[in-house]
Amino acid sequence: MELRRLGRNGPQVSAMGLGCMGMSNAYGKSDEAEAIATIHRAIELGVTFLDTADLYGFGHNEELVSRALEGRRGEVFLATKFGNARNPDGSLRVDGSPAYVRSACEASLKRLKTDRIDLYYQHRIDPTVAIEETVGAMAELVREGKVRHLGLSEAAPATIRRAHAVHPIAALQTEYSLWTRDVEAEILPTVRELGIGFVAYSPLGRGFLTGTIAKPDDLGSKDARAQRYPRFTSENLARNHALVERVRAIAERRGVKAGQLALAWVLARGRDVVPIPGTKRRKYLEENAAAAAIALTKDEVAELEAAVPPDQIAGDRYAPANLKAIDR
Repeated sequence: MELRRLGRNGPQVSAMGLGCMGMSNAYGKSDEAEAIATIHRAIELGVTFLDTADLYGFGHNEELVSRALEGRRGEVFLATKFGNARNPDGSLRVDGSPAYVRSACEASLKRLKTDRIDLYYQHRIDPTVAIEETVGAMAELVREGKVRHLGLSEAAPATIRRAHAVHPIAALQTEYSLWTRDVEAEILPTVRELGIGFVAYSPLGRGFLTGTIAKPDDLGSKDARAQRYPRFTSENLARNHALVERVRAIAERRGVKAGQLALAWVLARGRDVVPIPGTKRRKYLEENAAAAAIALTKDEVAELEAAVPPDQIAGDRYAPANLKAIDR
């Protein structure tokens, strides 16, 4: 697995990371033993950029990752996030206050059983707190040695600029895939201008670009995708599946899987782009990692983009309530 640098002066990480969210929540039943085995296999394959958050399973995911890394912490580049705080009634709020930044970091360090976080993201931007205050508090954690690099997730261009003026931002994490390309308009140009790395989450469209999800029944009863993401409703799935079939046809011609081709497309967007496909099984991890060896020509990149035109994708990427929390 090759290495890529997060931004102009940021850290080097594996060219592909591993998103750990699905090991604890959202995508069906969890299997902790298999999840830990998947993390171990990732390290063996050189996929050493691990991504978690305090929100995933409300702390469970960070604890799971810490168990997987027992005695192996030094082998990985570990990223986690803060900002989605839980209210007493179980609902969520976005909190970017300096006091919460510190308390969230201390809690994550304890759950991860580590003395430092390699990359600490603000998961969602708090509209009630100036970004300068939030990043200022994050910068204090860097000075104290508890955090090495700072990141933002789903932040608007103006917010990114203001944050970067307070303390260097190593990476912006935002959804990016063949079926979610809106970042190309303003966000990618902004981070490239500022020398910030781009971490692409859901580079497989939450699994949809693998071509294995054609109808809601293909998702387990505990899978939240049909409820949280409009593109997975019955009507939209049928329309979107036709686009994925085009990708599958191109992949078959290349002798690879549709998901591998979709990942190769993200990797081809630039050496400053690092996808973090999520999985909780070794089988799919190995398939994903193999995509790093697929080199696409300019013509193949263009063919894939023509196969999945943004204006033909049915449904928003988030439900309205979740879209309200996106900084734009």
